[in-house]
Amino acid sequence: MSFADFFERLSGGQRPFPYQERLAEAPSWPVRIEVPTGLGKTLAVIAAWRWRRRRDSPHHATTPRRLVYCLPMRVLVEQTRDVVERAMRNLGEEVRVVVLMGGVEDAGDWDIHPEAEAIVIGTQDMLISRALQRGYGASRYRWPLHFGLLNNDCLWVIDEVQLVGTGVATTAQLQAFRRILGTARPTFTSWMSATLDDAWLRTVDVSDADLAGHLSLDDEDRADATVSRRVGARKELRRAAAPLGDGKTLAAEVSKAHRAGTRTLVIVNTVDRAVELHKRLVLSKATTVLVHSRFRAPERARALEAALATPGPEGTIVVSTQVIEAGVDVSAATLFTELAPWASLVQRFGRCNRRGEDEGARVFWVGPADAKARDKLAAPYTGDELGAAEAVLRELDEVGPAALPRRPMALARGPVLRRRDLLDLFDTTPDLMGDDVDVSRFIRDTDDHDVRVFWRDFEGAPDPAAPSPSRDELCPAPVGLFGKSWKAREAYAWSSLRGGWERVERVRPGMTLMLRAAEGGYDPACGLDATSRTAVAPCHVVAAIREDRAYDGEPESEWRDWYLLSAHSRDVAEVASRLATSVDLPPPLADALVTAGRWHDAGKAHAVWQEGAKALGSDPPLTLVAKTKRERGALRLSRRGFRHELASALLALQRGQSDLVAFLVACHHGKVRLSLRSVPGELPPLDARGEPDPSIPHARGVWEGDELPEIDLGGIVVPATRLTLRYMSLGDDEETGASWSARVLQLRDDPELGPFRLGYLEALIKCADERASIAAQEALR
Repeated sequence: MSFADFFERLSGGQRPFPYQERLAEAPSWPVRIEVPTGLGKTLAVIAAWRWRRRRDSPHHATTPRRLVYCLPMRVLVEQTRDVVERAMRNLGEEVRVVVLMGGVEDAGDWDIHPEAEAIVIGTQDMLISRALQRGYGASRYRWPLHFGLLNNDCLWVIDEVQLVGTGVATTAQLQAFRRILGTARPTFTSWMSATLDDAWLRTVDVSDADLAGHLSLDDEDRADATVSRRVGARKELRRAAAPLGDGKTLAAEVSKAHRAGTRTLVIVNTVDRAVELHKRLVLSKATTVLVHSRFRAPERARALEAALATPGPEGTIVVSTQVIEAGVDVSAATLFTELAPWASLVQRFGRCNRRGEDEGARVFWVGPADAKARDKLAAPYTGDELGAAEAVLRELDEVGPAALPRRPMALARGPVLRRRDLLDLFDTTPDLMGDDVDVSRFIRDTDDHDVRVFWRDFEGAPDPAAPSPSRDELCPAPVGLFGKSWKAREAYAWSSLRGGWERVERVRPGMTLMLRAAEGGYDPACGLDATSRTAVAPCHVVAAIREDRAYDGEPESEWRDWYLLSAHSRDVAEVASRLATSVDLPPPLADALVTAGRWHDAGKAHAVWQEGAKALGSDPPLTLVAKTKRERGALRLSRRGFRHELASALLALQRGQSDLVAFLVACHHGKVRLSLRSVPGELPPLDARGEPDPSIPHARGVWEGDELPEIDLGGIVVPATRLTLRYMSLGDDEETGASWSARVLQLRDDPELGPFRLGYLEALIKCADERASIAAQEALR
């Protein structure tokens, strides 16, 4: 099959444009893809990646298994998901399509199949935070897993770059660090937009080699009839009579300019102005739709469906914020846009007469009355950005793609991620107050940070067993809201250490917050509304799943029948061996992974764990178990904070295993990694008199001198061992050598390993453990 035939099948009947063929057949994947709006960039990427991943393709081995499609807004994620799923159905191929936007549904099985091809689509918040090992909306104990998978064997595509802001520099730095520090599998990044300035990608650690390859239209593309019509589409430009900020006058002007039977699109720069304008237009004869980022998924989907529907006899007026300016495949006969930075205006113009079929297409730009008003109303942009764009607009009377001048474009840039920042983020241990390093400054501009909120019916404090929110429940909300109009309302966040929902006093970007439905704050027609005191109708709550979200929790060990430790150790080692082969892991790393798989649960031989596990079910076996037969209650251990994987790692070190094996053993639940210290509420060991003695070394429920019995690890028998916690000490110990932290930091900083390869191995051991457990459970059914 030729690529042209392949593309026609994938797209449902379209023939590829020349640039789409060049992308699929290029010797190497281009770093910059710059193509005008309306010419199928999304399909180009999907088709080219899938074509290059064919078994008989010369690019198969160098094309990553995972396509990571990063977008600035949720509404673009949903539309891209629909395009991808339709394309895969057209091909008749089973490729995992993963959507990361927060919510309990994100706990699918994509992240335990590193050898499988997958298309991962998400917002920059969800994806970049995971690449920095601080995944928004994810259990903190899966942060290392996602870090390993999203920094290895991935082709990242950053779409609609002009809207990504600070995230552009961060993704550029991450790609530079992957080259400098090394990855286990090839990983590339490509930035894509209709307006792409090379200077946006030139950060401190980026080299010319990191920016090699630029794909854009050439003469062959321009000779194509469809391309020629779309690029040459005419769009008359006028200045609106209404000044910026005058919603009443603008509503009257929009109503007058709207043509029956067509779509009019009005793009404004803030949610508040969009809501106000929509309320003024809602009485018009045309169908009026409001679209912005502060909706829950069901209401947003209904609004977007109405906005994209074929206009009826009276037509449709769509009022939107920036969420519709890029990526959304919508075309209007009439476009009104508030003044915005030039890069954003180019994208907005692309929503008018998108296919070049309307000879009467018109664009109106809404400018400020004067410089003072411009500066006052500029947010979320700056007065200088608007002033520069206004100077260009005053020279134009037509804004079709062929008529647009090329202008230097500034891009908001916050703090730049440096190597030390990345290395420090490898440690996911919260501080003594339970807080984490805030990575929001590397993801979005400093005044554009969000949390995700959801509403539930409850009185008093929330039930600790209340499930995590589903994706449909979540609504983005600005962090600043909680310091102003929402200050008096209660907000609750999940505490992993305490295993329950706790009232939040200080709101930080990326948090997921439970709000009381009775206190209001949301309107189905207008979205997030801090002034509303009407009770919020909660969305349907999905059935609770057994999430690993509490430090003391071990839901993965609570089964329907007993599973012996010897069998589980053997099974995980076998799955690890198959995984290592399937992802072409080098022999030394493969050997370490398989060994870690065999040793990972040895600490479950500890009496504390065995007693707690065997108390849950009837007729427990006399031999050591790895999974319980859960007939009553949940697993509760006699020592607060007990982590069997720490006992496993100490045993491995004391029995001569390498530092790498010991780390992989310790980290397979994401709860014991770089540091060894006690957790809040953990009780110290007892001295000879039976009194608590804090001076006796203890951490994560393991005490100095604890004894493990002889253990069968599926064919390898480990003698009885007395554990020591001397590895907690700083510096070298005369008996045990380097401390635990020093050993792990040595692995992280080893030029032959580094954070990305180490993170990948960490992901693989977790995958092997979970997949072996799933297979064993299925065998019991």
